[in-house]
Amino acid sequence: MRGAVAPAAVVWGVRGAAVLLTLAGLGHTLWNGLVEPGTALAFGALIACGELARRDTRDAGHARGPRDARAGDPRDPWGARDLAAAAPDAADDRQPAPLAFAGALAYALLGPDAAEPTHHGVLQIVTVVVAAALAGIVPHIARGRAPAADHLARRILTVAFAAVCFQPLYNSGRLEDGIGQGPYLVLFLLLLLGLTALCDAVLAAALARARTGRPYGPLLRDELRAQLGIGSAICATGVVMALGVAVAGLWALPVFCLPLLLTQLSFHRITAIRTTYRQTITSLARATEIAGYTRPGHSRRVAALSCAVGRELGLSERELTVLEYAALMHDIGLLSLVDPVRAGATAGLPAAEARRIAALGGEVARQTGVPAEVAVIVERQADPYREQPVLARIVRAVNAYEDLLGGPRHPGGPLAALEQLRLGTGRDYQPEVVECLARVLARGGRDRVVPVPPG
Repeated sequence: MRGAVAPAAVVWGVRGAAVLLTLAGLGHTLWNGLVEPGTALAFGALIACGELARRDTRDAGHARGPRDARAGDPRDPWGARDLAAAAPDAADDRQPAPLAFAGALAYALLGPDAAEPTHHGVLQIVTVVVAAALAGIVPHIARGRAPAADHLARRILTVAFAAVCFQPLYNSGRLEDGIGQGPYLVLFLLLLLGLTALCDAVLAAALARARTGRPYGPLLRDELRAQLGIGSAICATGVVMALGVAVAGLWALPVFCLPLLLTQLSFHRITAIRTTYRQTITSLARATEIAGYTRPGHSRRVAALSCAVGRELGLSERELTVLEYAALMHDIGLLSLVDPVRAGATAGLPAAEARRIAALGGEVARQTGVPAEVAVIVERQADPYREQPVLARIVRAVNAYEDLLGGPRHPGGPLAALEQLRLGTGRDYQPEVVECLARVLARGGRDRVVPVPPG
């Protein structure tokens, strides 16, 4: 029961803290009035425009046409739709509104405005950020595409953290007395943004852990690595805008937000290219199904279940993407056969034949232009597991399970298939991978729930 309650407690704890901060900020602002309304309106307009320009991640998901082809098949619950969630692209949906986040950070770190001191506090910052974000989100809600509440909760807490670290020091005069307005201030802001990025990564990893059940360590590592991409651009833009407004006034906002807007457009293009690339690989993997060499949906099921096992093992997002591509293409070498293998079950082939098919599959994979690691995994999936890379061990075990589960010679069901894999852990399958597969299946993987044996 504890494992089932803790994830919900984390999610509601983060959301509850964000709601309490919002209510406190709203009450404070209504009671004391809006300090420097012109500045608040300018930053609020920037945040709202950033929300209007947010990337709708579900649009990217809908663009994956071939991957949704069998999503409605009741015998393919580990098919196309789960595959989209199995190996997400790094940073695709971590910051869907980078311009809004940068504007919020700039307001939290704002000192002087055109050399004139400002007096807005932490609670007003929270109020302006929430009000502007909600104003920008309304059109998305009207189209039935409301963004995830966790993104807004994270932003509120992250911006509040930055504001708490900066505004009290600035308003009390201790920051200027101790650091001044020279390069030391820039270094202080960069240090503060590093802590803010760490705070955001910790929150994001905690929410992802609650949502997916993946180990916290690899999730935090992925979040910190993603901060080096769009996260560093957001933080740098926030600092530059705050310093620009301090010298040139509010006219600096549209000037300094333009580079980040162009960066956001570039990320959209990159995401579209990745989606098209994945569609191409998925279509190529279906060639074995169309030619009758494998059962319909086999490659997609193996890919989705392999990614689920990889998440259980704590693989990074890049490793999950490589694993997905390799699992989709793992049977491509079957096209070299004159006569198809019965039911496409390569797990029961003689070792020499399986290695020949795997080597041919690796050559085909290299010709498609996929990363070199993908071709290595495809061509080494038939080796003894002690000689394989970790990703090849996963593909081999999951492919064998899928073959055993669907093959006509193995009618015993998932328990019998898992038992067969456990019997082969001496040479063919890594025991840790098999047990991770069993845990994934116990949570409802494939199309049957499999209890994990005691011990």
